Amino acid sequence: MITSSSPLPRRGVLALAGAGAVGLGLAACSGPSTTAGETGGAEQAKTDWSGVTPADTVTVWTNHPGKSQAVEEEFLARFAKTNPDITVEFVTAGANYDEISQKFQAALTGSDLPDLVLLSDVWWFRYALNGQLAPLGDLLPAAGVDVGNYQPGLLADYQYDDQQWAVPYCRSTPVFYYNKAHWAAAGLPDRGPETWSEFEQWLPKLQAAGTGAQAPYGLGKGTGNASWIHQNLIWGRGGALSEDWTMTVDSPEVLEASDYLRSFITRGWAAVSSSDQASDFGAGLYSSVIGSTGSLSGILAGAAFDVGNAFLPGGPAGRFTPTGGAGFAVPTKRSPEQQLAAATFLKFLAEDDNTAYFSQNTGYMPVTTGAVDSGPMQEVYAQTPLFKTAVDQLANVRKQDNARVFVPGGDQSTVTAWEKVMLQGAPSAEAWGTAQDEIQRSYETDVAPLVKA
Repeated sequence: MITSSSPLPRRGVLALAGAGAVGLGLAACSGPSTTAGETGGAEQAKTDWSGVTPADTVTVWTNHPGKSQAVEEEFLARFAKTNPDITVEFVTAGANYDEISQKFQAALTGSDLPDLVLLSDVWWFRYALNGQLAPLGDLLPAAGVDVGNYQPGLLADYQYDDQQWAVPYCRSTPVFYYNKAHWAAAGLPDRGPETWSEFEQWLPKLQAAGTGAQAPYGLGKGTGNASWIHQNLIWGRGGALSEDWTMTVDSPEVLEASDYLRSFITRGWAAVSSSDQASDFGAGLYSSVIGSTGSLSGILAGAAFDVGNAFLPGGPAGRFTPTGGAGFAVPTKRSPEQQLAAATFLKFLAEDDNTAYFSQNTGYMPVTTGAVDSGPMQEVYAQTPLFKTAVDQLANVRKQDNARVFVPGGDQSTVTAWEKVMLQGAPSAEAWGTAQDEIQRSYETDVAPLVKA
């Protein structure tokens, strides 16, 4: 853990990370059930915050997204100066969002809960639906959080049933990265492709350019990656994984997008990374990839070539991008004192200087409008315009499909479908038909009985 009064104890971090890894297998198979509802959320809304004194400690469960350990240590030092009565501890609760969530799910049966937990776009909803997260509508103002300063679209991602269930922290969009030297060798303009059709025309030129890359285009796999990124391709071809709560996972448009991407592999234009496509791109193995903007700092630090980035390509139906990443939520089971202390730390994180500091050191988007316009971020954008691409791309944001983010196991089922098609050459109808059945069953069992119209 990292505390506001002590340096990072590396041994403890590794031990907790290993403990989180124990649950990865379970997380990869299915999401936690949403059928064991609790009632704390409703009681929380009635708290008279004017009579509550914040607790003197705040425990934060995180995976240090974007290799942000040093940033978080700086946060603790800053927070201690202005809040000497509250000690904050950052605990490594997993190596990724899935591991954090699995650890949180296990902890809900006991009392060893954090005061703040980092939950990704595919995890927070099931806990909110189940009454395991505290509603923040009254809590945030009680702690002095300037809720109106959050970027509206990022804040709205955590709203359901007229309540706010989390706030944005490490938020991103996928962006298109390219190797400028490879682009020049292929005679391409110094920009990303406007459309997938244009990219399709460029790929043979990259393949013939003798760049030394393993493939012109590198594909990612795994949760929080393949399914998240490729929503852009599906949406651009007029499809979706779901329409509200109607699952359309095996619709003709999805199958068409799946076959289209598979054709990139069979024609030798694309290859699937065995680890992380962004890291492989930085190592020069691919001429281009689509990856999180949260990977930008790592790519720039590792690449020995000039990097370009751009909006995601568009399709016949338009140019769309999903948002992603994670936000902080407050467990229902924490006392009002602990919840108010947690919200006090959220207030600190949402201050423009701190939001800008996190963004400029990780590549994640600034989550407040004030931070985007702040002097430090404007200086970053002037020096490294690549950091601004994701912010500008917010104009193309589309709300993610319920099938992926709100149905337990939806992300895993769609990732598996993509991997069957990309890695095994499975027929799209077979791979996505299986995903449709799994997601429909999960929706009917875990979501439909609880969700409000």
